[in-house]
Order: sequence, then structure tokens, then C-alpha cells
Amino acid sequence: MAANKTGTIYKINGPIIQLKQDVGFAMNEMVYVGKERLVGEVIGLSVETTTIQVYEETTGIRPGETVIGTGAPVTVTLAPGILKNIFDGIERPLSEIAKTGGAYINRGVNVDSLDTGKKWRTHMTVEKGSLVTGGTIIAEVIETPAIVHKVMVPPGKEGRVLEVAVDGDYTIEEPLLTLELSDGTKETLNMIQKWPIRQARPVARRCPTEQPLVTGQRILDTLFPLAKGGTAAIPGGFGTGKTMTQHQVAKWSDANIIIYIGCGERGNEMTQVLEEFGELIDPKTGNPLMDRTTLIANTSNMPVAAREASLYSGLTLAEYYRDMGYHVAIMADSTSRWAEALRELSGRLEEMPAEEGFPAYLASRLSAFYERAGMMENLNGTMGSVTIIGAVSPQGGDFSEPVTQNTKRFVRCFWGLDKSLAYARHFPAISWLTSYSEYLGDLKSWYSEHVDRKFVESRNQIVYLLSQESSLMEIVKLIGSDVLPDDQKLILEIAKVIRTGFLQQNAFHKDDTCVPMKKQFKMMEIILYLYQKSKALISMGMPMSVLKEDPIFDKVIAIKYDVPNDQLHLLDDYKIQIDRFYDDVVERNG
Repeated sequence: MAANKTGTIYKINGPIIQLKQDVGFAMNEMVYVGKERLVGEVIGLSVETTTIQVYEETTGIRPGETVIGTGAPVTVTLAPGILKNIFDGIERPLSEIAKTGGAYINRGVNVDSLDTGKKWRTHMTVEKGSLVTGGTIIAEVIETPAIVHKVMVPPGKEGRVLEVAVDGDYTIEEPLLTLELSDGTKETLNMIQKWPIRQARPVARRCPTEQPLVTGQRILDTLFPLAKGGTAAIPGGFGTGKTMTQHQVAKWSDANIIIYIGCGERGNEMTQVLEEFGELIDPKTGNPLMDRTTLIANTSNMPVAAREASLYSGLTLAEYYRDMGYHVAIMADSTSRWAEALRELSGRLEEMPAEEGFPAYLASRLSAFYERAGMMENLNGTMGSVTIIGAVSPQGGDFSEPVTQNTKRFVRCFWGLDKSLAYARHFPAISWLTSYSEYLGDLKSWYSEHVDRKFVESRNQIVYLLSQESSLMEIVKLIGSDVLPDDQKLILEIAKVIRTGFLQQNAFHKDDTCVPMKKQFKMMEIILYLYQKSKALISMGMPMSVLKEDPIFDKVIAIKYDVPNDQLHLLDDYKIQIDRFYDDVVERNG
């Protein structure tokens, strides 16, 4: 395809422009629009017209201006320098844009995605004469103190190594090795790969999801776990804690790399995210969290077409690091804003709207996005994963709207936020009645091997007690709690212990902000042991009022603060205290 094909603008409708006739562009080809060379993408072709979406503000563009094709689809540049960086929706670094345009992004700004002048200390991992194929790791670069960047042969290329550079300092554009391809031609490789954002990177095979993404958040790890390579949705109304939950997962989860995509969020909120991420310290290494993080900032006042592309850009970056053998977690905040961009573009294209004005292909677009998650065996034999956690912002907190309902079809983990919990200052405000995880069965053997074989059984008992509380509260609302028998009063009291002592978590407390799996299990075990002993007392005729005179219930609630995460042996004393409580009640009322 020739790279110099041109067309003339015939019609402009916001970010959508049309050219008369088919001028030879390909579907999804990247183009430059007008005198300012605005970046655009071909999204529709017919004999009569060519339709293009522009990733920048089109104010001032006129019919008659020229559109130039590039001959290639919209791609991202993949090489060392991605981590610690902040990009816009089409991988332009905001720090470089700020040098030329200040606080605002100028139209048609043309900057390199990655620093081509910086030299990286490079260690070659292949030898002359060896046979390499797509995915083969040819060099290693210390990208940040936390991550070793593995330079790979681009997918689809293979050949014999003729020349190898010596270990040393190289820019991303300098040649590292020369290949003799199967047809006898020679090709030099450097650190750079270019990859179309709408095309998934190839893998050897998709593997079952058998490891949890451990987050340190009790309600997530214990009640509604997410697997590495899995998909989760966090729907919730304004102020319920979607962004804060994603922050906690980003900071404390055992993913190697975090890709945070701020898609269509308010500018001041995105600024706060950028500032907070810059200040966060990685608890694993003591280094800044940004050493293993990339941020894609696409605020609500930026052009909608770039918002639509930002999710795919972030996803492609994640797949690239997955191919190196890393576990990558994507925080997409929020997919509702992305869906709104689809709706606006669809309206300007005059397509037939579906429910609430969203395009009829909303479901297939969401499906294509979430399907790119997974635990994979890569082309080079390593294992890596992409985990997608998508925030959903339903208007008015209505979970029956199309984005939430369609997202539920394609994710296997649903962390529904409840505004009544948030207003009661119960955080994380994840509702244990509407949330679910389909990964529990897949992860059962991992819990048995790495935590305790009774873990899932204890978890199920906790969920059962919470559901029983919900049923009893319907009666309490009608006639009050005094008429309940003592065994049902006990369920309400234990459920309160579970809610305040286990599910509620303080992000600002050094021991409670992130809790190891062993402590989570021990806390469950102690709560259930208290329930068993109290139930035995109730069956002996002891009234609930007598049991509540003892401070043991409050002591169990306070475990999360009183027992440091590195002194779990202190938890053994609580069963002794519960036994003492049992004996005292029997002795006093025997």
C-alpha cells in the first residue's frame, strides 16, 4: 500500500469527517488530517465515501483540506521507557507535550512516544548462529529498579542470527542483531516493536485461571476472589469508592505491572490520581510504585475518539509485558465513559441506536475488550497474564442500565458497590449481597495448598451467615429485634462482627490496609469459633443479653487492629479467650 495516498475533506461532523469516494485508504488505517496533521483513523469505507474519526479537536478544519494516509493502522510503540510514563489515549507522552504546549495539548502535536535518545544498559541473551522465532528474548534491559525489560523478536519473524551486538549502552533505535530470514534476506532488529492497538498479540495457548490475584483486601480475596488472567467489574454510583478500590488493588496486589487507564474521568480527579500514584511507595520493594506502573490519562474534556482508543492502547501495552512473562493488571476507570464515547460517535455516524442510545454493537465491543484478558503461555514458553478490572459508572447507581448489564455478561467477577454502605462510611463499600465471583471453584485447590484446606468451607459459612442476617433484617424492620428468638439474635450479632471486624477495612491503618491470606483465614476461623461456642451457650438456655455482657465480641472485631500482620501467633490466644468466655458464662449461669 502506498503511503502517499490522499483525499479531500467533504463533510465535518465533530470528530467525524468524510471524504468523497474511496480514495484507497484501508480500514483502520491511520491518517493525518488537514494542515495541522491531526491524527485520525479510517472507520468506514464505501464506494461513495470514506469515514474517519479524528483523535483531536476538529475546530477550524474546513472542507477541501487534505487527508494523507500513512499506509499503516493505528499502532503503539513498544520498547523500554513505557514504565513510569504518563501517556494520552494514543501513546503520546504528556511530559514531552508539556515542554512544547504547556498545560494544554496543542492540536497536531508530534512527539515520539518513547525517548529515542536515552541509552539503556543492555545484556544480550542470544548467540551468533542461533535460530530465533517470534517472541524469542534477545536482550535484557533494566527498565526500572523493579522490572527487567525483555527485548523480543517481533511475532511473525524468524531466522538465524548472523551478528550480535556486544553488551553495552544502546538507544531503542540502535541495531542489536542481524537476522538471515528463511528467504535469504537480511534484517536488523532493535528494541522497538510497533503493534496495532485493535489486534490482540499472539500467544501459544490460553491456560486455565488457577492462581488468585491476591489484593490484601479481605472482601475481595476471601469472599469474591479474582484470578490472575481474570476479569472483574466494579460498578457503583458517584462517591461509592470505585477509584479508591482500584488504587488499593493497584498498590497491594501481587501483579508485577499496573496499567492504569483514566478514560473520560473528570480532569481534577485524574490530576489527583496522577499525583497520588507519583507519591505511592511500592510495599514490595520500597521504591516508588511508578517503577512498575504506566498511566494513560484521557480526561472528559479531551476528544471522545481518543477516549475510545485509550482502552485499546493500554491493553496492547499490557499484552506486550505479558509476553515477557509478567502478570499485568489493567485498571480501566471507567468503561462507562468509553461506552459514552462510542454512543457519541455512533450518533454522529447516524447509526441506528439501541437501548438508551448506545450503539447496537456495544456488547460485542465490551466482549472484545474483556476477552483479551487471560493467563497465557507465550510464544517464548513463559507464562504471563493480563487481568482486567473495569470500573463502571451507571447513572444514578442504576445497575440495570446497558453498560453494567452487558459487562456482567462478559466478566466472571462482579464487585458491586453500594451507596448506602459508602454513606455509612463502610469501606470498601462492596455489597456482599449483590457481588459474586465465578473463580472460587477454579481457585479452591490453590487455597487448600497455600492457605488452608478449610478456607473455602469457612468462606461459605461466612457468606451463609451474612445472607441469614439479610433475611432476618426484613423481619426486624417490620416488628423489631426483641421478638426474635435468641439463636436468631446471635446470628445478627455475629453478622455484625463479620461486617465491622472482617469486611470493613481501613486503608489508612498500617496493618489493616493490606492483610495476608493466612491472617484472613485465621480471622474467619476465630469468628466462626465464637459463633459455635455462643450457639452452644444459647442451646443450653443462656439468653443473648447475658452473652453480650462479655467484651469478647468487641475484642474479636478489634483483631484487625490489635494483631500485627507479622505476629500471627498472637491469634492463637483468641480461641483461649473464647473458651474462657464460654466457661465463665456457664459458671455464672449454671
